[in-house]
Parts: sequence; structure tokens; C-alpha cells
Amino acid sequence: MSVFWRWWTAGTTSSLGSAIGGVALPLTALAVLDATPFEMGLIAAAGFAAWIVIGLPAGVIVQRLPLRGAQVGADLARAAAVGSVPLAWWCGHLTVAHLVATALVVSFANVIFDVANMTFLPEIVDRDQLQSRNSLTSGTHAATQLGGPSLGGLAVQALGAVPTMLVDAVSYLVSAVLLRTLPARRVDRPDRWPPVGEMIREGFGFVVRHPAMGPGMWAATAVNFVCGAQLALYPLYLVRELHTAPGLVGVLLAADGVGSLAGAALTTRFTDAVGTARGLILAGFASSAGALLVPWGSGLGAYAAFVAGNLVFSAGVVVLSVTTRTYRQIASPPELLSRVMATVRFVSWGAIPVGGIAGGALAGPMGARWTLLALGVVTLCAPAAWLLSPVRGLRDLTDVALPEQEPALR
Repeated sequence: MSVFWRWWTAGTTSSLGSAIGGVALPLTALAVLDATPFEMGLIAAAGFAAWIVIGLPAGVIVQRLPLRGAQVGADLARAAAVGSVPLAWWCGHLTVAHLVATALVVSFANVIFDVANMTFLPEIVDRDQLQSRNSLTSGTHAATQLGGPSLGGLAVQALGAVPTMLVDAVSYLVSAVLLRTLPARRVDRPDRWPPVGEMIREGFGFVVRHPAMGPGMWAATAVNFVCGAQLALYPLYLVRELHTAPGLVGVLLAADGVGSLAGAALTTRFTDAVGTARGLILAGFASSAGALLVPWGSGLGAYAAFVAGNLVFSAGVVVLSVTTRTYRQIASPPELLSRVMATVRFVSWGAIPVGGIAGGALAGPMGARWTLLALGVVTLCAPAAWLLSPVRGLRDLTDVALPEQEPALR
């Protein structure tokens, strides 16, 4: 098996295990520990806390650690944390606090793993294959997120919520074993590292001042803000305003995963045909059209609009994500890549919980339908960010004129 396919298999295995564990962990809290709504909120918040705490320093941490070792270490930490849940349960000592601690450890390990994983891909894939490999990775992730919860539900039904956590733990161990077979990164390290704060500022400043990466980060932030609000509002809209049966809610929400798969499959051919810069602008407007379509109609028409809108929106978002991620991997100096990835992820993903809170707050006085329409308007900020940047009028992102860059580390 080639290096890339071992890397892909490792990531796919852990991603599928995470999707299964994402069902088993909250069901453990509910069914085994009878957790309160507030406790469920703590567990959910713990799962995203690390991006706020170490999202920016993660790039520096990954740069200073052996790249392969950081990934393997993150997998082992996740396996130990998740595996401790059934152990504590069998010993009669499982508590909600234990589940919160588990979610926190997994969250911190996820941050390190994700930044290292995105930094590692350019090490094992030729430049001209990065776009297709990123498309494959995004499509695979969409597929695991689409099918993983269903498999998790079946596993919980067959094994019970707590024993199903072992499936997640084993997936991390398999990933660690596969990653351990990959080549180690060989880089020259300075005699003395600059201060952490200086390295973070350098990475952040590089992204913000870059004529293509800066607009890309702000476009992604606007889209993720809307995605966070949609996550909070979709169930409310379907159940409260469309009076959708619970069984149908899951089917309708699956449109997001189907759209992501379609976007991943079409990204490379689409951007080859129209160019990466033009493709980002077109995909941005397509995503906005999809988001605006979601809350229209009534009865069966409303269901059709919801599904069609989500298909178009999620497909466009994947095109945006894959194209900009590939460009960052190509255009970033190797010594800055991990910090570039961490900066963009910190800023853009930080908008997700903000969007969720804002969407929930607006839906009270405005209603879910009108709030979703307003969010559709917000998505226009993504193509606007590109149209107001030096990318406007270019065919490809690689055509953008770059200022002289000083070496990052001497």
C-alpha cells in the first residue's frame, strides 16, 4: 500500500470511529448516567473547547514536534481517553465529569491531529495531485459523517452505548499503527526557537496580509458562521415550523452529506474547467443561492426546497474548502504551513459556535424561517470577499501577485 493510501486509510478509520463515538458518548450520558440538559451542554462544549484554547498555538506546537509523532501521539491520547469510559463503567465509577474530561482530551488531541494531518499531506503527495487528494479526503469525511452515525446507532442497539465506545478507541489504535509506518518528516531545525508568541504573530500576519489567503480566511469565516447557525436552527425549523415527523428529520438533514459528497467529486473537474479563482467566486454565489432556497415554501414544497438548498449549499462549501486548502498547502512556505493552517482553522472555526449562539438568539423574535433567510444573505460575504480582493479578474489563485516574503525562521 502506498504512503498516501496508508495515510488516507488511517484518517478514514479514525474519522469513522469518531462518528460512531459521537453517537455513543451522548447516549452514554443520557441512558447510563441520566445526564441533565446542562450536563449535556457541558459535554458538547468540551468537544469544541480546544479550538478556542490552543487553536492558534497548535501551529507552533506541530512545527516543533516530529510531524508523524504528533499524529501518532494524538491518536494514542484519543484511544486512551475514549477507552477509559468503558473501563470506568465496568468498575462502577463512571460519572458525567469523566465524560466531560474525555471530551476535553479528545478535543485537544483533535486539534493537534488535524493541524498535523493537513500539514503532512503535502509531504507525501506531489503538488499537481494535491487538489484531487484533498477532494478525496473531503468526500471521504462527508461519507463517514453520513454513514457513521447510522452505524453508531446500530452498534449502540446491538452492544449498548458504553461498549460501543471501544469501537471508537480501536479505530484510533488502528490509525496510530498505520501512521507509524509513514516516513518521518526531515526538516532543519534552528538552534533556538523564537518565542511562541512571535511565531504565532508571524503565522497570523502572513495569512492576513496574503492577497489570496486573507480573503479566503474571511470568506470561510462567514460561511462557518452561517453553518453554525444552521446547525442550531435546522431541527427547530423542521420540527416547530414545518411540523416534520422525527423520522423524516434525519432523512432531510442527510442532504448536507450528499451535497458534500457531490462537491468533493466535482471540485477538481470544476476548477480545472473555470479556474480556481473564478471557481471560488462562482461556488460562493452558488452556496448563497442554496442557503437562500432552504427556508422557502410550505408543505412538500418546503421539504423539496430544504433538500435542494442544502445540496447546493454544501456542495459549494466543499468546493470553497478544498480549493482554498489546496492553495494554502501549495503557496505557504514549508516552515509556516502548520501555523497557516492553525490560523485559518482558529479564526474560521471559531465562528461556528458564535453563529450558533447568534442564530438561536435571532430565531426567538424573528422565527427560524426568517433567520435562515437572513443567514442566506450573510453568505454573500464569501463571494464579496473574493470580489473585493486582488483575486478578482484572475483565472487561478496561483496567478495572484505576491509581495516579497522574508524567510520565516533563520
